[in-house]
Amino acid sequence: MEKTFDPDKMAALRPELINFHGVSMSHYFVDNWENVQNFQARPDDILVATYPKAGTTWVSYILDLLYFDQTAKERQTSIPIYDRVPFLEIALPSMDTGKDQVDKLPTSPRLIKTHFPVQFVPKSFWEQNCRMIYVARNAKDNMVSYFHFDSMNSVQPLPGDWNNYFHRFMEGKMVFGSWYEHVSGWWEKKKTYPKIHYMFYEDLIEDTGREIDKLCDFLGLTSSVEEREGIVGRAQFSSMKKDSMANYSTLPVMDFKISPFMRKGKVGDWKNHFTVAQNEEFDEDYKKKMKDPSLRFRSVI
Repeated sequence: MEKTFDPDKMAALRPELINFHGVSMSHYFVDNWENVQNFQARPDDILVATYPKAGTTWVSYILDLLYFDQTAKERQTSIPIYDRVPFLEIALPSMDTGKDQVDKLPTSPRLIKTHFPVQFVPKSFWEQNCRMIYVARNAKDNMVSYFHFDSMNSVQPLPGDWNNYFHRFMEGKMVFGSWYEHVSGWWEKKKTYPKIHYMFYEDLIEDTGREIDKLCDFLGLTSSVEEREGIVGRAQFSSMKKDSMANYSTLPVMDFKISPFMRKGKVGDWKNHFTVAQNEEFDEDYKKKMKDPSLRFRSVI
């Protein structure tokens, strides 16, 4: 992405939430809607899909290592992750759109990131029978991470105070819509479309190597024990947080004086934010909205 715009000007242009086909969105992710919907996927494209702040960068980084570490090592040290795995729907002023970035990718397979709910995914991905990796994170930690992200990212609406944000999250008034509908929509799609690998952030934290093995099985990749151990070591949160090619510190829309893009990477940080009353209110609401007993999350491990 070229940095030819003024980050201060961007901060003054924080977007409003809009209702777009029944989903809360920001214009930055729908301004290029028609071009994105007409995107031509290739059969070997791999789509990484998540609700925002659920482990997108982590899994993108792991995939990039799995596919290109042996043949193009310089990628990891010279190209930021957001250029290696472009964000399909983004359209910011004075920057290449995400779609244009994907179209220019020299790699095969192309690794592509989206935060779209499942019903917004361009139809060519389904027509080409592409493999998709969905990463889901428990709602409480996801909310906390999103709150800090919205505070520091001028592409997002201002978060307001924590209590207001807490209720807005439960109401689905977030960019990319309701967490509940997002994780459930992709889970439901997985039942009829076998090429979705549904991962949980908490499982990745608990045993990164085990989850990489599952990823390799899904993708038909083989790696030696040494290669896999090397990837596990490099894909630790502490390593990535210090890596300027992985931690988004080179992207001027993000104000690291407010919060780093990669903040804690822990399970259970919600306990430092939720009051007892909020936790009770949340749990009651969660029971009403999450109807499918087969989709289970862990908010502690």
